[in-house]
Amino acid sequence: MSEAVLQDLELKAGAAIAEGPEWLEPLRRAAAARFGAVGFPSSRDEEWRFTPIAPIAQRIWRPAPGEPAALRLEQLNPFIFGHPEWTTLVFVDGAYSDPLSRVPVLPSGVKVGSLAEALRENGGLLPEHLTRHAPADGSPFTALNTAAFRDGGLLHVPAGLDLECPVHFVFVTTSAAEGTAIHPRNLIVVERGARASVIESYVTLAPESAYWTNAVSEVSAAEGSWLEHTRIQRESERAYHVGLSHVDQRRDSHYRSFSMAMGGALARHNLHVRLNDENIETLMYGLYITRGEQVVDNHTAIYHDQPNCRSWEVYKGVLDGRSRAVFNGKVFVQPEAQKTDAKQTNRNLLLSDGAKVDTKPQLEIFADDVRCTHGATVGRLDDVALFYARSRGVPHAEAERLLIYAFAAEVIEEVALEPVRLELDRLVLERLEAQRG
Repeated sequence: MSEAVLQDLELKAGAAIAEGPEWLEPLRRAAAARFGAVGFPSSRDEEWRFTPIAPIAQRIWRPAPGEPAALRLEQLNPFIFGHPEWTTLVFVDGAYSDPLSRVPVLPSGVKVGSLAEALRENGGLLPEHLTRHAPADGSPFTALNTAAFRDGGLLHVPAGLDLECPVHFVFVTTSAAEGTAIHPRNLIVVERGARASVIESYVTLAPESAYWTNAVSEVSAAEGSWLEHTRIQRESERAYHVGLSHVDQRRDSHYRSFSMAMGGALARHNLHVRLNDENIETLMYGLYITRGEQVVDNHTAIYHDQPNCRSWEVYKGVLDGRSRAVFNGKVFVQPEAQKTDAKQTNRNLLLSDGAKVDTKPQLEIFADDVRCTHGATVGRLDDVALFYARSRGVPHAEAERLLIYAFAAEVIEEVALEPVRLELDRLVLERLEAQRG
């Protein structure tokens, strides 16, 4: 690989090939070469034509600070859920902070911690899983992350274990992140018959800062496993966020996902789930709330590769101001995937004349014995319901907030962890109060 490619990688993307064990080095260099060859996608790329990434591609980003900024634990209180028994890993401006993290005594065999530390130990499950589920050639952003990631969260739950304690990865930015690119990498492995709950939070203490988060999460759900995966994106509204979550499921596994996006000038999340065996269940719920000039883009893909599997997907959006949302959901049903049961729904509520949605649910079915449906709606508040609330003495602004909250609550109620569900409820009500007060 030429020196020019390396320089281009560092100058344009705030990244350079990071260090790591010997087995990882050729993967990093291949990923860097891949990004150097294809560069950032453009509007000519079908998968990116509705995503205005020019503000990312045209800016020169600095590498993130190597050491975490000093914070007080109470500064994180708005972003965690107040349960001291929960495992909480905190990453400040991309770097793991041991003083801010909480890792209680866990059952034997459970591995939770910093991915960078695990790489320094250079063993265990990393060569089998890391970069294998989300390969570098999947997208330029994944290639860039593979070449440049330095840290992230690691969770490994051994076979047959019910990990009752939820695990929370918290990625927080400070004013020191201004103008930088941060490339977190997470790995979640749940072995045969194990159960776990994981929360990923991307938050900021510098709401006026402009920075770029380019995150990748790899998830492996083995036979008979159960995983709830909640992803909360509350970045600065001047920041940029591009994320990929790739999930591989095996026979009899259950994967339940909830994704919330409220921050970012531009925020895109790709969620790809591959159903690799029979009798798999996949549930995907999402909520995005936008205002001002924000752009939020959700691209999902569910790959039904084997028979007798079920997937259910519901994403909802609430848009105000001149904001814009994109939803592109794909369900692929291979010829072998008979008896597939798949449903996909996208619903959007526009609160202003300037808000806009581009929605495109898709089915690609190559099997004949299936039950698959999809649909999308874009509309405004129901005048009849609003009139009914007003006729019962509810003030206009409060009636609007009540109806908007009821629209959003349908997906929030699907979050199984009560403390997380209550916090998401609070966030939505707080946002609606600010927007429609």
